[in-house]
Amino acid sequence: MTITEVREEENPPLIDPGNDSKHRRIALFVEPSPFPYVSGYKNRFQNFIRYLREMGDEVMVVTTHEGVPQEFYGAKLVGSRSFPCPWYQNVPLSLALSPRIISEVSQFKPDIIHASSPGIMVFGALAIAKLLSVPIVMSYHTHVPVYIPRYTFSWLVKPMWLIIKFLHRAADLTLVPSAAIARDLQEAKVTSANKIRLWNKGVDSESFHPRYYSHEMRLRLSNGEPEKPLIIHVGHVGVEKSLDFLKSVMDRLPEARIAFIGDGPYREELEKLFTGMPAVFTGMLQGEELSEAYASGDVFVIPSESETLGLVVLEAMSSGISVVGARTGGIPDIIPAEQEGKTGFLFTPRDIEDCMSKLVPLLQNKELRETIGKAAREEMEKYDWKAATKTIRNEQYEAAIWFWRKKRAEALGPC
Repeated sequence: MTITEVREEENPPLIDPGNDSKHRRIALFVEPSPFPYVSGYKNRFQNFIRYLREMGDEVMVVTTHEGVPQEFYGAKLVGSRSFPCPWYQNVPLSLALSPRIISEVSQFKPDIIHASSPGIMVFGALAIAKLLSVPIVMSYHTHVPVYIPRYTFSWLVKPMWLIIKFLHRAADLTLVPSAAIARDLQEAKVTSANKIRLWNKGVDSESFHPRYYSHEMRLRLSNGEPEKPLIIHVGHVGVEKSLDFLKSVMDRLPEARIAFIGDGPYREELEKLFTGMPAVFTGMLQGEELSEAYASGDVFVIPSESETLGLVVLEAMSSGISVVGARTGGIPDIIPAEQEGKTGFLFTPRDIEDCMSKLVPLLQNKELRETIGKAAREEMEKYDWKAATKTIRNEQYEAAIWFWRKKRAEALGPC
């Protein structure tokens, strides 16, 4: 199949965003699973499922089979046999195109299918959507073309873009987590610009709150030296997160301590890199422990150059601690230019001098940290997952259905 140039199309008519009365049957294909697998979109999908159910929609979730719970807010959960990604063993993949899965989805009779992209399962979701003749929405969560050179061969970047174009031009709508990713997809002509929509950011501001500060957790994260300046990083420990950059940071801060909260395939190598340094690796934390870890640090630093959004940044800011992040990907959407120095700080990726110029004043000045942390917390209180979910179900799904009907009418031609 050849990939033709994207043709701009007209936009759907204006839709009433407050229309909650139309209940739908929504089939979600999510890979890896948003349940056991810790990733940037775990909270996004869990909250999405929760609020779709609260709004009266029937929801089926097809995902990789390991760790699928018995029940989740009344949604029907279907586990599909999975296998480890060849280049990233911790990531389970599944095509989700077995007769059992097709039968389950067919019996569910979805009004719309929504699949996470890119991946393997999105191909299964697309095939089933075409088989059942229902609209399909794809949400783009992992900027794979950026990751490829770090894990495999650079020559695979171009074929990956071709695959992404094939998938998203077949979709009726594409959702992205940040304006930066939307620009990247538009520049690559992945699909029509009017079919790329923003999935608004959200954060659980009750679970991530300054009140979770814990002296015991600070003792743990600082390895028994709570009076020392404490830098924290929360997230998946992968080579694509540029965590080796933090070694250069710590080389210049002999008095500081650093804690890595999270796990991943790069952890062992990172621990070796930090041998003999005041670094703590907690592994994965969840629930109240994770809330305490965020709230008990002094500064949250994120050097990653590949964040499609950076949900951990939202959670850190909601927890009331200052953030110093790389000015790339989705992070500038969270700390835009007009808020730099007010709700957080950004630095040029891999620029150690720029990073230190933002980080050192925060570590040295408690009043400055508290001022920034308070402003960050106030900013995060504006966002919640319920509002983001309402926009998707009432506006973006409606737009996808409109595009689908239009394409179908064009294919059938005049009666």
